Amino acid sequence: MQSGKDNTMTVDATAPPDVSPVIQVRDVWKIFGDRSAEALEAIRKENLSKAEVLDRFEAVVGVREVSFDVHESEIFCIMGLSGSGKSTLVRHINRLIEPTHGEIKVGGVDVGGLNAKELRLLRADRIGMVFQNMALLPHRTVRDNIGFALELRNVDAFTRMQLSDKVIETVSLQGYGDRMPAELSGGMQQRVGLARALAADPEILLMDEPFSALDPLIRRGLQDEFLELSAVMGKTTLFITHDLDEAIRMGSRIAIMKDGVIVQIGTPEDIVTSPADDYVADFVQGISRLKLVFAHTVMQDPEQYSQQGHSLEGTETWPEASPEADLDSLISMAVNREQPVAIREDGKLVGVVTKDALLRGIQGE
Repeated sequence: MQSGKDNTMTVDATAPPDVSPVIQVRDVWKIFGDRSAEALEAIRKENLSKAEVLDRFEAVVGVREVSFDVHESEIFCIMGLSGSGKSTLVRHINRLIEPTHGEIKVGGVDVGGLNAKELRLLRADRIGMVFQNMALLPHRTVRDNIGFALELRNVDAFTRMQLSDKVIETVSLQGYGDRMPAELSGGMQQRVGLARALAADPEILLMDEPFSALDPLIRRGLQDEFLELSAVMGKTTLFITHDLDEAIRMGSRIAIMKDGVIVQIGTPEDIVTSPADDYVADFVQGISRLKLVFAHTVMQDPEQYSQQGHSLEGTETWPEASPEADLDSLISMAVNREQPVAIREDGKLVGVVTKDALLRGIQGE
């Protein structure tokens, strides 16, 4: 998958062993324009820029040579500014947009090879989509909006009501089933949109900037609620955002896009501690590292610590933490103590975190 500074295809170290990804995207391109095929061939031969393609072929490169995997129960965030291609890319997963070139698989099935009936079943049964604009039906109640997709699948009225009420409770809208959308706040309408996507119990959720139009406090609350729901329901989620803070908060991993290209893929810690280029570095410059950098990144090998003239005697009296402890908790342990923090795994000393290492971790050195 794409990762790291050279933007090449590499083995995904975060992938579960012997587990196939739920979503596989391979060498996907989207070029808008009548001469898209011609433009693609020229790009590959001459490495044309986006501006050159527009000038020569009157074509717009929306997505360029994108490859990645999304694993089961993962929240995979695609982050980019307006025009980066992130929303175009996510619409390829359920084939709302046809790629100019490339392959997309969902559960091992080539989405591009599906006929119209098979594609409808994929969208109805396996993939739910949540947009920034919920497009709720204004003349239908909350319950009927949630059950609308089930109605299109000819699910009987009693079952629709049961399923809708169950999902209403899941998204904390108890008592609002008979309300009309106009009677709800923006945050509540967003919950209805999420409930509508969840009603069919899809394996995959595609979420295109679902919270971006909301006030900050409401937005943060819905982020918290979705993270809790995700942990319980285990949905595989592709989450689109223009906000790096949101991506870091929500994502198991993050893909950063620019001009249709994925610049870097990694965990929030990877993105913050090892930005692939100046573009990513500018984004993460103001991000607090306290909750994103962990002991395994800043700790020193015990043998190396000893070779520097320090003693390892009495480590049982040192404050202890696991390799997954974040900087914030490590700092709390180190305050008012002379000893370093002992990092232990299964009872074994695997690392030492000194105060100097904590300072370097905060500064990003």
